[in-house]
Amino acid sequence: MEDCFKNNPQLISLLQKINRQINISSESGKRYKFMEICGTHTVSILKYGFRNYFKGRINFLSGPGCPVCVTSQKDIDKVISLAQMGVRIATFGDLIKVPGSKSSLEEQMALGKKVDVVYNPLDCLKIADETDEEVVFIAVGFETTIPVIASLILDAKEMGIKNLSILPLMKTIPIALNFLLSNLENEIDGFICPGHVSVIIGEQPYRMIPEKYGIPCVIAGFEPVDVGLAIESLVSQIRKHTPLVDNRYKRAVKENGNPSARKLISEVFEETDVEWRGFGEVPQSGLKLRERFSKFDAERRFNIKVEKATEPRGCICGEIIAGKKHPSECKLFGKKCTPDSPVGPCMVSYEGACSAFYKYGEL
Repeated sequence: MEDCFKNNPQLISLLQKINRQINISSESGKRYKFMEICGTHTVSILKYGFRNYFKGRINFLSGPGCPVCVTSQKDIDKVISLAQMGVRIATFGDLIKVPGSKSSLEEQMALGKKVDVVYNPLDCLKIADETDEEVVFIAVGFETTIPVIASLILDAKEMGIKNLSILPLMKTIPIALNFLLSNLENEIDGFICPGHVSVIIGEQPYRMIPEKYGIPCVIAGFEPVDVGLAIESLVSQIRKHTPLVDNRYKRAVKENGNPSARKLISEVFEETDVEWRGFGEVPQSGLKLRERFSKFDAERRFNIKVEKATEPRGCICGEIIAGKKHPSECKLFGKKCTPDSPVGPCMVSYEGACSAFYKYGEL
């Protein structure tokens, strides 16, 4: 962590520039509050020591940037219910240990239920083609993975695969940010926008942040210099009173993103209301299959029954995702709740704030 700072002249120069501007602001008692939207940024900020370096001067808040973490308890229970019905589940590995109200996929696997961990949604084509069983892919993700899920549906239709469907739990970032800002209890001085998602959606969807709310934001990568550039941009925008969308990740993010990927998403999916953990229902922030692809919708294919979802007692994942609290403020953190025995999803996923704090943070 220290070597990352000492052996990087560009980063040292950035830190010196940031320090000069922060020191001027600190004379009036100003402390900055920045929210990173992407879970990978949370990991980078902790792993490379930025949180400790700026302690007392910049308060970094983790936002709704982990797709597994923002999946509601009710939706997790739907996944468990499908497994209990004997449906073969295909899922990303992060979902395996996420506790539902009464069970988890890990527990269902121990009971003999069939769960396949996939690294690419397209792997489900081979799984479904080699079995007569019903296969359901748990479609969790943001704009980064949604184009591949759309390709899965198009390929399955073209190949005539009839025993494959998805449980659509996908969510989109910009509308959720607008909802967050409209209902935010804490004042945010700046946003570090997600790099991966921005590769798909580009710069335009974030413009409502400075234009509507007057808050600076920056699109950033994940290496130490990328994070330094993001912090320097936000501090500079605040000092100059010029909030805008500053793209500091132009090697990967273009102004208009990836039009082909967005067209693919639009061809297969349409917007719908969806429940987020920590937010409740956010209008038009999720995606559902268009009617012509409805036969691939697991909710329509199976009679999924779930009882009223119950949140884990004492878990504050919802408040962490909403930027209201830090993981270290949870009474369960590092005690009852650890990566080996997680109570909430933020301790399960690699992108989860609690997992990042446990590995690199304040334990």
